[in-house]
Amino acid sequence: MQFKDYYDVMGVARGATQDEIKRAYRKLARKFHPDVSKEKDAEDRFKELQEAYEVLKDAEKRAAYDQLGQNWRQGQEFRPPPDWGKGFEFTAGRGQPGGAKAGPGQQGADFSDFFSELFGARSPFGGADAAGASPHAGFQSTGPRGGRAYAAAGQDHVARVEIDLEDAFRGGTRTIELRTPEITADGHVTSKPRTLRVSIPAGVVEGQQIRLAGQGSAGIGGGPAGDLYLEISFRAHPLFKVDGRDVTVQLPVAPWEAALGESVSVPTLGGSVDMKLPIGARAGQRLRLRGRGLPGPTPGDQYVTLTIALPPDSPQSREFFARMKQELPFDPRAELVTGGRASA
Repeated sequence: MQFKDYYDVMGVARGATQDEIKRAYRKLARKFHPDVSKEKDAEDRFKELQEAYEVLKDAEKRAAYDQLGQNWRQGQEFRPPPDWGKGFEFTAGRGQPGGAKAGPGQQGADFSDFFSELFGARSPFGGADAAGASPHAGFQSTGPRGGRAYAAAGQDHVARVEIDLEDAFRGGTRTIELRTPEITADGHVTSKPRTLRVSIPAGVVEGQQIRLAGQGSAGIGGGPAGDLYLEISFRAHPLFKVDGRDVTVQLPVAPWEAALGESVSVPTLGGSVDMKLPIGARAGQRLRLRGRGLPGPTPGDQYVTLTIALPPDSPQSREFFARMKQELPFDPRAELVTGGRASA
């Protein structure tokens, strides 16, 4: 996938104001509109222009796009960074589907794969609706002389945040750092930092949203503030992998522990537990510790995948394995069937 330098497409500096971006768009739109332009590549240039303007005219999209940095060049091979979208506060319910169509007057101008990757339905900023709508989307109240005055709730916001797996297991109160896009008085886009203390419920899973009432945009005409929804993701863990509420860990065991079916200590999110191996356990074998995953109405399980670990090389270990070779004739490849014996 190729990187799109939207500033280069529109011929503006990265520090351009929103008014400068609007003027550049109007000028280029007149030049490349397919209905009037004489340029041979007018249609392609116009589509590219529409896509660039869709991002740069929007304070939130532009601030998110700017997080990619200035080191990318138009057409360069690109993949979004692993932490793309983390901690970025975005207006909920934006409804920007992947492969978004252009607006009025732009019919048929599908946006690029680059746009869809950054702002499509499955991206952190792609129309992620909040888990629940604000209870007062719009209402009327009695004015000072008995008339009807319109009031509306503020917009809901959504942000993707990373927490440690241990926090999801135990719950607790944590400090969350967010960045909120806004336009300054002189027309520039910036990200305003925001710090919140958040109560994380035990057993929260990836993709689940935590609602913070009244932490969205301010209401209109005395209406209530919108809500903030924090979409949970987990930081990579050095031991565990997560699937829903289930947890998986790879456990190295010694050859004799596997052969004899001994009890071994297994790390879990709740602390180490003892687990008895089956006699003759094999590398790759998957064992289950029921209820040792993330808590919930139905707690998840922990799955233990075995690996066989050899002791460090030493004269003693080589002597031991040589004796095993002599006393325990065993060919691990005896059951492999080939079409003939090939010479080395």
